[in-house]
Amino acid sequence: MRATGIGLVASPALAACGRGFGGGGDDAGDGVTLNMVWWGDATRAEKTQAALDLFMEANEGVSIKIEYQDSGPYQDKLATRFAAGDAPDLMAMRMDSLREYADRGALLDLNEYSGAIDLSGLSDNASTLAEVGDSVFGVPAGLNAIGFVVRKDLAEQYGVAVPDGDTWSWEDLAAFAKGITDASDGAVYGTGFEAQTLANIVVYTRQRGEDFFTEAGELGVTAATVQAWFELIGGMRDEGGFPPAGFFEQIGGSPDQSYIAQGKLASQIIPTNNFLGYNAACGGNLALLRIPGETQGTRRGQSIDCPHLWSVASASAHPEEAIRLLDFLTNDPEASLATGTTRGVPANASVAEEIKDSLEPDDQLATDYLIALQGEELPRSFTYPPGGSAVFDFLDAIAVEVEFGRQSPADGAAQFIEQAKQAIAG
Repeated sequence: MRATGIGLVASPALAACGRGFGGGGDDAGDGVTLNMVWWGDATRAEKTQAALDLFMEANEGVSIKIEYQDSGPYQDKLATRFAAGDAPDLMAMRMDSLREYADRGALLDLNEYSGAIDLSGLSDNASTLAEVGDSVFGVPAGLNAIGFVVRKDLAEQYGVAVPDGDTWSWEDLAAFAKGITDASDGAVYGTGFEAQTLANIVVYTRQRGEDFFTEAGELGVTAATVQAWFELIGGMRDEGGFPPAGFFEQIGGSPDQSYIAQGKLASQIIPTNNFLGYNAACGGNLALLRIPGETQGTRRGQSIDCPHLWSVASASAHPEEAIRLLDFLTNDPEASLATGTTRGVPANASVAEEIKDSLEPDDQLATDYLIALQGEELPRSFTYPPGGSAVFDFLDAIAVEVEFGRQSPADGAAQFIEQAKQAIAG
């Protein structure tokens, strides 16, 4: 069921739900009650619940109170819980917030529980996502990356070849986009994506030999790269292959609502774990390509990332049970079969291979995409430094000013670097 603001789902084996997102449950009798929180929708909750039921069947005396809600208010609710001394046991942790919790000792260092949780099945790219110094403060709930999807039917209709997704360049993208727009007489724009989406600019930044955030917790992207990013998109817009300013303001967030599903765009960037939904919304006509520029840049730009991490609160009254649950979610194939790909491809590579054949064909394709990437030499994704979560707000505001021509790419880039450095410096 869904309640206002926070959805609470309970099975007969679960402890009674508490006061919304505001607190964990008390232990019942001689048993242990874990409080587990995340963001997501009812479908994700249903699939997660199926995995938790399996865990509870195998761990008599452990019950789990779960709470979930939309992603927007999640961070504020979680911060309130910690401030009140009422942290959940196991929680979804955003990559951009990990350091803010870990640096103040609010999360368990999983290295101290190496005998209870096995991370050997994770690739180097996956196992370091929550690494800070010599400590590990979380495990990926699933893995994803970004990919470019292209409407094959629209490309065929307008006589423009789908580029080679393994070798194409940003110039190839611009040519494809202009070709679609010209051939459709403006009825369809060749490509479109948001300049302010960090996942997009982070890949471009790495391709230029920089890290958006460095391992030392500093801002690594330069003003020249931010300017080049703005100019890349602005150039495609000027040629007509990219939509005009304000195009994305009124679009909804679901695949069904997307412009590519409506046939107004021929290509865009998506998280790979959303490929199933987007391809269904597009009538099965999508090709999944890598991001342009991977073979022309100074180095690879793509990386293995995750929708969120699972972290355990250092204040948990039941750390052993919380770690046991985390190990189950990470390493048990039955758990991943239950949850499916709602949070991406299983972080454990052998589990991903084991469950792949049971997935829908489009999820299999996205899983193969992730498995292939993990076998390649990719740059590492570093954790956001404290204050890094504010960087998106600066980029968002400035990108809009540049998009509408109220600020030049050079001035916008310089302002962004100044504001981002100040935020990270505290």
